[in-house]
Amino acid sequence: MARYIFITGGVVSSLGKGLMAASLAALLQARGYRVRIRKFDPYLNVDPGTMSPYQHGEVYVTDDGAETDLDLGHYERFTGVSARQSDNVTSGRIYSQIIQRERRGDYLGATVQVIPHVTDAIKQFATAETDDLDFVLCEIGGTVGDIESLPFIEAIRQLRNELGRGNSISVHVTLVPYISAAGELKTKPTQHSVRELASLGVQPDVLVCRAEQPLPESERAKIALFCNVPKGAVIPALDAPSIYAVPLQYHGEGLDTEVLRAFGEEPGSSPDLSRWTDIVDRLTNPEGEVTIGVVGKYVGLQDAYKSLNEALVHGGIANRVKVNVRWIDAELFEGDESEVAAALEPCHAILVPGAFGERGAEGKIASIRFARERNVPYFGICFGMQMACIEGARNLGGIENASSTEFGETSEPIVGLITEWMTQEGVEQREAGGDLGGTMRLGAYPAKLDGNSVVSSIYNSKDISERHRHRYEVNTHYRDVLEKGGLVFSGMSPDGRLPEIVERPDHPWFIGVQFHPELKSKPFDPHPLFRSFIEAAVRQSRLV
Repeated sequence: MARYIFITGGVVSSLGKGLMAASLAALLQARGYRVRIRKFDPYLNVDPGTMSPYQHGEVYVTDDGAETDLDLGHYERFTGVSARQSDNVTSGRIYSQIIQRERRGDYLGATVQVIPHVTDAIKQFATAETDDLDFVLCEIGGTVGDIESLPFIEAIRQLRNELGRGNSISVHVTLVPYISAAGELKTKPTQHSVRELASLGVQPDVLVCRAEQPLPESERAKIALFCNVPKGAVIPALDAPSIYAVPLQYHGEGLDTEVLRAFGEEPGSSPDLSRWTDIVDRLTNPEGEVTIGVVGKYVGLQDAYKSLNEALVHGGIANRVKVNVRWIDAELFEGDESEVAAALEPCHAILVPGAFGERGAEGKIASIRFARERNVPYFGICFGMQMACIEGARNLGGIENASSTEFGETSEPIVGLITEWMTQEGVEQREAGGDLGGTMRLGAYPAKLDGNSVVSSIYNSKDISERHRHRYEVNTHYRDVLEKGGLVFSGMSPDGRLPEIVERPDHPWFIGVQFHPELKSKPFDPHPLFRSFIEAAVRQSRLV
């Protein structure tokens, strides 16, 4: 039977609950336990798929096609366990399903209420598909005291009673602020947060205290006394030089030890943390550095490109170099070649990530042309591949009006809306005027690579599977024109209808992919495309 660790946060948001959950799972995994992490989000969106990246950061996509919270990316990167649709649920999804059942008459005339119907649904999500696990970590989004999270806290209270003593614990992440004018750390916010949680029927077993200054023993004792936890279960959480140093830091403070003790276990031998010490060593002692220019449209919020940023770091880990990311707003130099050069010349490689809409497209096309003409390594992801095809059609294929139907009607639709594609279940169809949420080509799809291609040598395989999130595709009717201009279609869907990868064999490194390889990269297993891309940037740095 799986045991449960319920993770809540208090005082303020953005304390790093997701990172703590991922780190704790990695520590338990290093002790030989089988783990899975789940995220419960209180907002009323069914999923984050229709939310602006500025509102919620990136949308993380799983193999089975779920659009989920970015914290699931942390979970995968730290544990290597592939997330599933059942690992992320929102209030919106729960209410949507309950209302659909009520409309069908499934409740047989009963009055539908938060308790028991909503809380029962939450508990069902928490306990589904857990037979092969030792620990299930459930992170509750938001902050204790928010009205939106009350049904989730109540579900935790009920579930802890139902699971029985010794089968669940509560870990509460809180803030111990430092008041510089007084020169003191203040424990009162933590005390109030724990009291709020306890008033809802959930007494924390372990407290993780985020602080900017070291937490003195006297303050730990004070928190333990007033919050009714053992002193050893008050775990300081200071800022770390890298997120990949956090598991080691938490282990040093005894987090995994105290969690196991809360379950009534006395920890045995120390966990095998060699993979994490190696990662931290590579980050701390790089043998060089490179600068990567990321030309995007959401650069004002780096969480919009969270997985991308981490995948670049992973490429640096693989090559033992520091990766400096230069975030460049594509709108800033649309139509001005001198500004393009000024922004990109300091970069050893250029990347254009995924995006939606016309804003910034011309700046991205100009960046791609710069990379092609100056022989600077180029990596186009999703939208970045589509813009590479438009750039090639315009400047090498003689198609001056080359464009995408995403931007409006065009006489030369190099990129067009996809309305039909093959899945493992059969043909998937979409309508141009349909709903926006959950209607893209989502999840893992296979691709066939040309055996003589650059990407085939990078993957060391002709068959790959990668995660997608898009509703527009490169039009294969223009394949001949693009290939005559040197842009080769080196990866296709198994039925040969959908382009997956394009490359320029005569360029030092020029690859565009329709999928999102960053979603599958991990610090201990960097994605081969990012490993190769950073390697190309290293070679470029030696030429400058």
